[in-house]
Amino acid sequence: MVWIQDRLHDRQRVVHWDLSSGPESQGRRLVDMYSAGEQRVYEPRDDGRLLLSPSAFHDGNFSLFIRAAEESDEGVYTCNLHHHYCHLYESLAVRLQVTDDPAAARAYWDGEKEVLVVARGAPALLTCVNRAHVWTDRYLEEAQQVVHWDRQPPGVPHDRADRLLDLYASGERRAYGPPFLRDRVTVDADAFARGDFSLRIDALEPSDEGTYSCHLHHHYCGLHERRVFHLRVTEPVVEPPVRSSPGNGSGHSSAPGPDPTLARGRSVINVIVPESHAHFFQQLGYVLATLLLFILLLITVILATRHRHRDGCKSSNKKEGKSKGKDVNMVEFAVAAGDQALFRTEDIQLDYKNNILKERAELAHSPLPAKNVDLDKEFRKEYCK
Repeated sequence: MVWIQDRLHDRQRVVHWDLSSGPESQGRRLVDMYSAGEQRVYEPRDDGRLLLSPSAFHDGNFSLFIRAAEESDEGVYTCNLHHHYCHLYESLAVRLQVTDDPAAARAYWDGEKEVLVVARGAPALLTCVNRAHVWTDRYLEEAQQVVHWDRQPPGVPHDRADRLLDLYASGERRAYGPPFLRDRVTVDADAFARGDFSLRIDALEPSDEGTYSCHLHHHYCGLHERRVFHLRVTEPVVEPPVRSSPGNGSGHSSAPGPDPTLARGRSVINVIVPESHAHFFQQLGYVLATLLLFILLLITVILATRHRHRDGCKSSNKKEGKSKGKDVNMVEFAVAAGDQALFRTEDIQLDYKNNILKERAELAHSPLPAKNVDLDKEFRKEYCK
C-alpha cells in the first residue's frame, strides 16, 4: 500500500488514548481521532468530559483534556500514534493521581514517565506533543514517491553504477545511461497505480549484461527498498536448415534459417582499470632498472679504458728497452757535465810519501762516473702506476 496511490490520505493517521488502572488490569480505550478530524469517545460518561484538540494533526498537540478529575480517573494513560500508511507507531505514558488537597497538586518525572497530581474536581491536562512532519504535514504522494533503476556493468562496484531511469508518482520520468541502452528500456506508465515497476529491455543484446537494481524511496515515510537482478545474455540457438529429401524434384525445400550474424549485437568492451598502488611500483621498477643499466655501462667503459692504457704502457717499456744505449738524452748529458765541472774546479795540492797513498787520494778526489737518469722514462713509470 505504501508504494501505490490508494487515495486515502486522511485516514492513514490516528491517535488514541488508553487507560490502565493497575499493573494487572486490562487497558481500555477512552478516545481516538483520525487525521480527518473525526473524534470518537467510547464511554458515555466521558462524552463531553474528555476532549482532544481538533487541530491536533496540524500543530502536533495530541494532549488529553479532562474537565473534572475523579478518583476513578487515576491510572496510567497512554498516548498512541499510528501511521497505517507508513507503518509507524509511537507511544507516550502519563500517570494521573487525584488528591483531596489542592496544595499537593504538582507534576514531576519518576524516571520513566511524567506523573501528574491534580485535586479532585479540578481540570487535568495530560501532555502528548509530537511535531514530526509525518504526524502533522499532509504531503501529497506525488512528491514523496520516487523509483529509479541503476545498472552496473560487469566488474563495476555498486557505488559506481549508472543511473538508467527516474520515475516519480506525479508522472515525471527521466532517462539516463548510454544511448544504445536508454532507448530500449521502459517501465509501464501505470507503475504507481499497480505497484509494478518492472524494467523491460526490448531487443536484448550481449552488451546489456550486468547487475540491475531497482530502488524505491518514500521520503514522506522515510522508507527505502531495493531489488537486485543479475542479467546474463547468451547467443540464441540457431537451428540448421533442413535439407530436402532426394526425389523427383517435387519436394519443397524448407525456408533458409536466419543469418547467425544478424543476431549479434553491438560489441562493447568494458575496460576496468584497477585502482591500486601497483602502477606506482611498476614505474619505480622501470626507473631503477634503467639507472642500474647505466651504472653497469659506465663501469664497463672505465674498466676497458684502464686495460687499454696498461697495455699501452707495457708496449712503451719494451720499445725503450730495445733502444737503450743508442739514444742520447740531453738531460743526462747536462747532469753529467754539471757533475764533472763541479769536481774539476777543486784543486788540492798534497804531498804523499808513496805512490799507494797518492793513488788512493786521487781516487777519492776523482769525479764519479756519470749516472744516466732518464727523466722521461721515470715520468712514464709513475704515470702508468
